Amino acid sequence: MYFTSEQLLDDGVLEREFTVGEIPGTLWIPASAGASGAAPVPLVLMAHNNGLPRTQSRLVARARHCAAHGYAVASIDAAGCGDRPRSAADEQARIELRRAMQAGEPVDEIFESFIGPLVEMAVPDWRTTLDALLTLPEIGGPVGYSGWTAVGIRLAVVEPRIAAAGFFAGGYVPRAQRDEARQVTVPLLFLLQWDDEGNPRERALDLFDSFGTKEKTLHANLGGHTGTPWFEVEDGNRFFGRHLK
Repeated sequence: MYFTSEQLLDDGVLEREFTVGEIPGTLWIPASAGASGAAPVPLVLMAHNNGLPRTQSRLVARARHCAAHGYAVASIDAAGCGDRPRSAADEQARIELRRAMQAGEPVDEIFESFIGPLVEMAVPDWRTTLDALLTLPEIGGPVGYSGWTAVGIRLAVVEPRIAAAGFFAGGYVPRAQRDEARQVTVPLLFLLQWDDEGNPRERALDLFDSFGTKEKTLHANLGGHTGTPWFEVEDGNRFFGRHLK
């Protein structure tokens, strides 16, 4: 892991850009975490939906808020995501997916052919990054996950260091992850926008029902895909506080 830049933000959070091999990422951490004698802080991995960049303003706002409450928060551009290279086929699939969703046409096959491989590529990058982050003396366990449902399901199943997870917008999830959902046994907070134009409500409710964990909570709010109320960020911090601290 190589740190390429560092700046202290006005909320007392230290923002550090890093690379792990070809993986670019950002780490937000309380500035006090590196102080002499300070205990290591828990880690939250934060992923945006469907390959959007780690620099997206809503993700950055959530990450900084979480870090200000005593967590190390990391986000990456995994393979095929953010600023990482994308094939012409991937770009065409994105265009077709948006067009079909806007037109109200069936999107399952397009979704499977595009998002399924994206999840398969992203999860190894997240695990490699987690290995590197946990070598830092200011970061300890346990580890939480927040964000993209499909990647989160796979990570929660294959990565024993994930102790709790918060998932967003889970209507459209590849078949492989829908099948894996029953293997998710960590405490879970599932956020649902009731009028989400990009994630069918019934699919999201069915997915929530299928999770195998004995501790799962569903928060549903009125509004579209980007209308999640800010108080859910506060609730997310309390959720991680119960399971990571």
